[in-house]
Amino acid sequence: MRRAKCIMVQGTMSGVGKSLLCTALCRIFRQDGYRVAPFKSQNMALNSGVTRDGLEIGRAQIAQAEAAGVEPDARMNPILLKPSSDTGSQVIVNGRARMHMSAADYMAYKRVLIPEVLAAYESLASEHEIVVIEGAGSPAEINLRENDIVNMGLAELVDAPVLLAGDIDRGGVFAQLYGTVALLEADERARVRGLIVNKFRGDEALLRPGLRQIEEKTGAPVLGVVPYLRAELDDEDSLAPRLSVRKTDKPIDIAVIRLPHISNFTDFTPLEQHGQLGVRYVNDPEALQAPDCIILPGTKSTVDDLLWLRRNGLEERICALAAAGTPVLGVCGGYQMLGEELRDPSGVESDTQALCGMGLLPCTTVFAPEKTLTRVRAAVTGGTMDGARIEGYEIHMGETQVRGEAFCVLEDGRPDGCRRGSVCGTYLHGLFDSGETTERIAAWLCGRKGVTYAGGTPEPRRAFRERQYDLLADGVRAALDMDAIYRIMEG
Repeated sequence: MRRAKCIMVQGTMSGVGKSLLCTALCRIFRQDGYRVAPFKSQNMALNSGVTRDGLEIGRAQIAQAEAAGVEPDARMNPILLKPSSDTGSQVIVNGRARMHMSAADYMAYKRVLIPEVLAAYESLASEHEIVVIEGAGSPAEINLRENDIVNMGLAELVDAPVLLAGDIDRGGVFAQLYGTVALLEADERARVRGLIVNKFRGDEALLRPGLRQIEEKTGAPVLGVVPYLRAELDDEDSLAPRLSVRKTDKPIDIAVIRLPHISNFTDFTPLEQHGQLGVRYVNDPEALQAPDCIILPGTKSTVDDLLWLRRNGLEERICALAAAGTPVLGVCGGYQMLGEELRDPSGVESDTQALCGMGLLPCTTVFAPEKTLTRVRAAVTGGTMDGARIEGYEIHMGETQVRGEAFCVLEDGRPDGCRRGSVCGTYLHGLFDSGETTERIAAWLCGRKGVTYAGGTPEPRRAFRERQYDLLADGVRAALDMDAIYRIMEG
């Protein structure tokens, strides 16, 4: 059986655009007629999703799989680290939560996972013609070189040629590229087959003297200068610059609470892209002001983040606004917070066995060790979004007992979530992706505020993303020397 060709994109630091470059390459190779799959051996992110067979992987790899035209698969991201504190994470292996570990313990343990990483990679490589591999952080983090399984360590294990990307938008791109290459070992430098300058704005002619010099100093050719592209795709983690605290000039003001362990904030991307809905992210009571709607998002640490809300005064402010009629929506962990009590008899979330919730919904959550991972279809029952269809997914630990009206009904007839007055909660991530829920909440909020609703036909999120993948691929293809990249993959 023939093994797939591969190409690996590493970066000079986190946030240089590795994920989007890999997404673009997946789309380009698909457009060129190849069977292609993405791969990231180890991802650290709180934005995750669920595969068709009920396994959990990073959202970046889900996007890359969509761009490649293949079904997301746990083999594409065999290790997912979901931070639960500054020094610890839940370790998810092959789509299943395996343990919580401190950073120090994981550093010593991760070599044990190499056989599982390689098994996942080889399985993908046997079924596809090209594998696009994404690194993490920087290969020049020399304190992490020992036991590396995601950058040059992985490149050596699977014999992958490397493209090194730097971010010119942050400044110092030549120092980024040269310093990274200089800190690599000789055999690692030999793997760097090309350089990419990413996120460029301006006249490329002004860069050319620097490009020639960086080629001379590193011994690697510059394969392209990629412009700052405007494709609207999901961000990978909560450090995303788009989590703005500022009000927009749109007529409806939606405040999403920026919890310390916020997860899956990509749920609200469809709201941000609506012409009449302004979305901002808030982490203090004064900044909250008087929005038209408040959203409590998902979180990796429900108990800790509820205590944070309580300490800084946001809980009191949210409850006061809810009492005055401001609509409040909780999603997943945010839904759990809105209830009357959270119980954790097994210590799944924290050492706190019982904690009063915000008391805005008549429900109680009991945490359990088993994580719920499933894709679902549902229809909203009652309220402002009555009848809207949802295609979403659940990722949570615990069950919520509801003493009141459900938010929606799943396709198998089971109720989900809870509603009381203008406050509602649900476990369903992706609830706005269908477009129907977005348009209905927009129409209701506009009518409530006396704003003329512009109307429009809702576009499903999947169709929107498909257009963005093509825009991204077109921009990257025009900027990169794809003939050289194909030659590099041939070895």
